[in-house]
Amino acid sequence: MRAVPSWAVATAAAAPVLLVAGWTVAGARQPPGYDPVRDTISELAGDGATDSWLMAGCLALLGCCYLGTALVLHAAGLPSRFLLAVGGAATIALIAFPRPQVGGSPAHGTVATVAVLALSLWPAGSALRLPRAVRRGVAASPAGTPPWAFRQPVALAVTAVLLVLFGWFVVEVTGGSRTGLAERVAATAVAVWPLAAVLSARRAHREWLARQPDRPVADPARPVSPGRPGAGG
Repeated sequence: MRAVPSWAVATAAAAPVLLVAGWTVAGARQPPGYDPVRDTISELAGDGATDSWLMAGCLALLGCCYLGTALVLHAAGLPSRFLLAVGGAATIALIAFPRPQVGGSPAHGTVATVAVLALSLWPAGSALRLPRAVRRGVAASPAGTPPWAFRQPVALAVTAVLLVLFGWFVVEVTGGSRTGLAERVAATAVAVWPLAAVLSARRAHREWLARQPDRPVADPARPVSPGRPGAGG
């Protein structure tokens, strides 16, 4: 079983911190008319926002965090890692398609939808298929099951919750008054789960190592064959 490096934990932990810090700092720079309950995160990085580079920079770093996690989280399986990487790349791509100050943007909406769907669906991918190099019987826990974050009931339940939160955001966009709140709740949940998955994989790896038998040690009293120095003949 492959270990998850320590830097991956720091990268995964940085994702929710960057997200919350980004919208907090960038939101504080906006005029009094900006309402975080009503207005979206995209507006903070969009055209016309005050110091839009703040939120744009955080989105770029957030996407890099997702890409870094996808690179090393082998226990999740290739389908999940691919979806997480797509979500990270789409998050970065949001910078290239900012939300306009007036009206909508099909390009921004498409990229944002791809990002949210990929980041919501990636947990389910680990429940459907694990790579051959990380077999279920060996992969992770001493009981012969995957890490808890990648077990089918957990992974499917997490994806269901994330999709429900995304659905709430869609409802608010089409006619609600809490669009910003719904987006922030969904985005935070999406950002926290990679950290939970990384911690789960690291814990499973430690348990797996603890169950490995000790390596055989050469016997210092092993008899010397005849004809060799010290054989006495």
